[in-house]
Amino acid sequence: MADQENQQESGQPRTPDDALGYEHARDALLEVVRQLETGGTSLEESLALWERGEQLAKVCQRWLDGARARLDAALAAEEAAGQG
Repeated sequence: MADQENQQESGQPRTPDDALGYEHARDALLEVVRQLETGGTSLEESLALWERGEQLAKVCQRWLDGARARLDAALAAEEAAGQG
């Protein structure tokens, strides 16, 4: 059961980033981009920043997808109520 609690609906294991709110993940992603654009990091550091940015982008996308699903559901419910 603990394994099930550590997985999302998609079956993917949960990561610490999954607990981040959208704004926090977005701000962290912006910082990663700033660091990459500034340069001055080693190849290894740049790769680590890139990977972190990819993780944060996925968190942001999940939040946006969830928001879109909620809006779609609300609009569908409103439409159904208007037809009934």
